[in-house]
This record gives sequence, C-alpha cells and structure tokens, in this order.
Amino acid sequence: MDIAAFDIAALPRIVFGPGRLAELADIVAAHGRSVLVLTGGRSFRDTAHWAALQKGLERAGVDFADMSVTDEPSPQMIDNAVRHHHGRGIEAVVAIGGGSVLDAGKAIAGLLPFGNSVLDHLEGVGRGVPYAGPALPFIAVPTTAGTGSEATKNAVLSERGAGGYKKSFRHDTLVPRVALVDPEMLASCPAPQIAANGMDALTQLLESYVSLKANPFTDALAWSGLSAVRDGFLDAWHGGETDAARAGRAGMAYGALLSGITLAQVGLGSVHGLASPLGALFPIPHGVVCGTLVAAATGVNIRVLKDREPDSPALAKYARVGRLFARDEALDDAAAHTALVQVLADWTARMEIPHLGAYGVKETDIARVVADSRGSSMKTNPIVLSDEEVGEVVKSRL
Repeated sequence: MDIAAFDIAALPRIVFGPGRLAELADIVAAHGRSVLVLTGGRSFRDTAHWAALQKGLERAGVDFADMSVTDEPSPQMIDNAVRHHHGRGIEAVVAIGGGSVLDAGKAIAGLLPFGNSVLDHLEGVGRGVPYAGPALPFIAVPTTAGTGSEATKNAVLSERGAGGYKKSFRHDTLVPRVALVDPEMLASCPAPQIAANGMDALTQLLESYVSLKANPFTDALAWSGLSAVRDGFLDAWHGGETDAARAGRAGMAYGALLSGITLAQVGLGSVHGLASPLGALFPIPHGVVCGTLVAAATGVNIRVLKDREPDSPALAKYARVGRLFARDEALDDAAAHTALVQVLADWTARMEIPHLGAYGVKETDIARVVADSRGSSMKTNPIVLSDEEVGEVVKSRL
C-alpha cells in the first residue's frame, strides 16, 4: 500500500466512557491547586454532578473560582474574564459544557498567563500579534455531542450583527491537556439539542473524510465516527434510559470526539465555510446551520465533482458513506450518492431541523453570505465551488 506523507498535530489525553466524570476532580488536582471552572448557564449546575464535583475538588485540596458561559463567547466576554482572573494565581482551567463553554475556556486558558486581549491574536480581525504560548493546562469536559472542541486547538469567538464575524484564536498550545468525555452527560440534553449537535458532528466527520487534506489516519477515524453516528444517532435523539438510548449517546459522544480530531487535522468543507457568516450575521445555532445545509451541500459537491473532476477520490468516498448509511453494500456509486443525500435529507426533516428563513435569512442576503464564506473551511472542500453553486446551497434551505 502506497501511503503519502502526512502530519498529525497534538492531541489531548482522552478519558472516555460512562461514569468517567467521577474522575474529574483528581484529574484537575494533577494540573493545579487553584483553578477556574467554566460551565454553561444551568444545565450542569442544576444536576447532582455539580455538587459532587465541588466536594471532589475540596477533598483533593483544590481551590476554584467559577463562571458561567450563557451564549457563544465574544472577544469582549473573553477579555472581561481574563481581566478579572489575571494575576490571581489560577494554575489550570476546566470547562464543562457545550462547544461555546469549551471554546471560552480554551481562549481564557491561553490568555490568563499574559493578561492581554484576545483581539491581539484573533485571526482575520485581530491585530496580527503572533501567539507563542504557553497556555495554562486546559481540561475539556463536553456535555453535548457536536463540536468536538475538546480535541481542537482553536477557540471560536463571535460578534453578531451587521458587522459580525466568527473567527478563531488558534494555536497548538491551546489543545486541551485532557478531554474527559462521559456519554452520560448527554442524558439530560433535549431532543432538538441532540439533533443539532449531532448533525454538526456528522457534518464534521463527512467533510473531513472528503477533505482535500484527508489522509489514511484521519480517514480511519472519520469512518469509525461515521459508523458510530449511523448506528447511534436516532436512538440518542429518541432519548430515554433504554439500552439503545444509552448506546446511542455513547456512539454520538464518540463520533463527536472523532470529528474534532479529524477536523483539527485536515479541515472541513462548504457547510462550515457557510456556517461562519451565517452564524455571525444571524442568530442561528451552529448545529442548526450544519444540519440544515449538509444534504444540499453534499448534493452540490457530488454533482459538481462529477461534472468537473470525475476522477476525484471524494466521489468514491461519498459512495462508500452512501452505502454505509443506506445499509446496502450492493449499491453502485451513482445509487450510493443518491442514497447518501436522501438519508441526510430524511434525517434533517425527521429531526425538524429549521430552515434558514426561520432565523431571518432572505434571498437578498445570499450574496453577502457567499462572499464571506471563503475562509479556511472552504479551502479544503473537495472541489472549488463557484459563487453560484455556493449560493444554490443557501437558497435551497431558505
């Protein structure tokens, strides 16, 4: 087998499995005796896990300050937190929550040693000051299965509105020291959140699998994640405490983790290229953007590849995923392509992922969204799409 050269960037220590949250206090104590703990607004704090963690930290001799993250983190929020906690002897940062909480914790861990503004380093809109680290040790504990932020080096920050943006503070030293993934944390997630977050993870796995930078290492991980999502997504979405639901949550937590690893190594594609301006200009949750666009974007990619690059390896990969999701290995490539798009569309409809129009996106907005979509994610899409083709994806989901 001829394997081309590839690089794999740093990964966190991964602690995975039901019940592993009980180990968090001891893991934290190994990284510092004075820590900052970030959580979401209520979902974790309203459970017995929060009280148990506080007692565990006390037993381990760890002093902690805490803060809540109730929305997608903005540069101002990060700077305020850094100003408040800088110089107070914080030795490590722990974030327990969804992607927004993890991204906020990652950014704060990177800046607390220095006390400066994240706008010094924010790509595309910042002051262009190189970040060299080191960051404080950062421990990521996802309570949703979507972004894979527990395995990446970038903290995504947002400014919403007419001049809005979604940009990353990104550096190798921001990779979490530990990613603790306990699928039991998903049990309290409502079905719409499981749906949106799961579609994000699915999109990340699919886009990294067909990325222009994909390699055999990431392909193996993406394929394992896609298989887990196929088998577990609907059971996790239906919820409950059945064996199937628990297995489904484990599969989705595992798939989301792998999606973070693969996207960090090889990039994404057109859905995430569009997610940046859509999430910045409109109050659309990231997972909803992914879920509402992935079927249309996949269909456009396949059609354009067939027209302009029929020998692209991405076509064979799309077909392989189509056979996986259709559960039919006898399908030829053309039928498998159709089946993949159909399954993605069916899941989007079944889980009632909203259309873009529900968040105020209009046809007159398409040109600006397309113009602002040409960031790093679009550069690893398996084929370069024209503005008209990108606009077609958006228009189809208004």
